[in-house]
Amino acid sequence: MKVSIPASGPASFDIIPKLKGETNESVKISPAGYYYKGAWRALDGTTVRQFNNATAIRQCLKGKVVHLYGDSTIRQWFEYLIAKTPDLKMFDLKSPIRAGPYMALDFKNNILVTYRCHGTPILFTPMPVSQTRHITSELRGLVGGTSTVVVIGLWAHFTSFPVEVYVRRLLNIRRAVVQLLNRAPGTLVIIRTANPKTHTLSETRTSSDWYALQHDKVLRAIFKGVNVRVVDAWEMCLAHYLPHSLHPQPPIIKNMMDVVLSYICPPAENLKHTTKQFK
Repeated sequence: MKVSIPASGPASFDIIPKLKGETNESVKISPAGYYYKGAWRALDGTTVRQFNNATAIRQCLKGKVVHLYGDSTIRQWFEYLIAKTPDLKMFDLKSPIRAGPYMALDFKNNILVTYRCHGTPILFTPMPVSQTRHITSELRGLVGGTSTVVVIGLWAHFTSFPVEVYVRRLLNIRRAVVQLLNRAPGTLVIIRTANPKTHTLSETRTSSDWYALQHDKVLRAIFKGVNVRVVDAWEMCLAHYLPHSLHPQPPIIKNMMDVVLSYICPPAENLKHTTKQFK
């Protein structure tokens, strides 16, 4: 690692002048946003509100059912809501630590938040086979509606496997999401992308950021045209000054949750973006 590779041929190249009428449209790369004074500013038309206290979060989630499905980077979001909203009490389901499932309730404000790990492959902890559920099966069991929020994020456990495994899983999830939106169009579905992380030498060979980026491209291609929102975790981690980590640090998580909550409770000027899709 970090050893320079000498050129086997000429070590320089010539830049050919642009041909008449040629444009650079094919190489344009638009960032998803940037940070200003520690707050994420999206460039897709979304106004990201700041939910800086329990009252703001509670008011946004009032009357909502939020289902979180995915890996430990989604579990971080469940843990954030529990930590920041004291009235949201975790109900002890006697679940395996880290694997879940988890449930939290706020009876007074009629808020339910759940977390369930995605199905195999699962690499972080042993768990009972009886608790291994695939996201597709969970989505097919949801009634959905305007009070239901579904958050999905799976990537890290798939980067050690051929991309075909990930493609097959996402296609099944996409089908279940489309079915859910057809029977309950008011359901809000939010997708979390992958994020860059630190690496050991072995991780670089088997589950590096290069693999994660390929999976990220697959995710975007498969959900293109589906009425879902996206939390661009890749860009949000890449643009932050904090070092990359499989589990982003609290300031980044806070900004991610501000994006999620802004999708759930958009300001008036955001209503015209409610049909925004993956691009």
